[in-house]
Amino acid sequence: MASKSNKPEIKIQNIVVSTSLEQDIPLIKLAETLPNTEYNPEQFPGLVMRIKDPKTSALIFSSGKVVCTGAKSLKKVRESLDKIIKNLTKIKIRIKIKPKINIQNMVASGDIKMDLNLNSLALKLPNTEYEPEQFPGLVFKLPGTRATFLLFSNGKIVCTGTRSEASLREAVDKLVKTLKKTK
Repeated sequence: MASKSNKPEIKIQNIVVSTSLEQDIPLIKLAETLPNTEYNPEQFPGLVMRIKDPKTSALIFSSGKVVCTGAKSLKKVRESLDKIIKNLTKIKIRIKIKPKINIQNMVASGDIKMDLNLNSLALKLPNTEYEPEQFPGLVFKLPGTRATFLLFSNGKIVCTGTRSEASLREAVDKLVKTLKKTK
């Protein structure tokens, strides 16, 4: 039986979510009131709000739409949204709903505990990009999934494109099976 230590390790580094507060937000008033914001409507229609704990950033639009990035778990996403809502009370905006979280992307990194010959994989696998003079990693779009992997020769990986922890783990398992078939 294979030892536990050979099992791929994967850790979520960033979750990008979108939601709606379902009411208009006065961005100028918010920018004038809060120090942790940036708002340049001539350059971009959204206000940037930086949150210290959990360390996240949110784009807030006047429509009430919010895109939050930087959280490493759904619990931290929820905490960030709660802080945004709390910040809005400072300008007398009361959000009465619990915003529905829509995961747009997850970024994870890890180790699949395999040495990889990237030159060989670039030739054997479909949907790859590999230019070692430019960057030491191989980009591999895993067929049948939303996942795109960055593979390094030491077995370290970065995965982007999945929208749930379950689909992330599934993609990593599928990646390992695919790589074992190429040996």
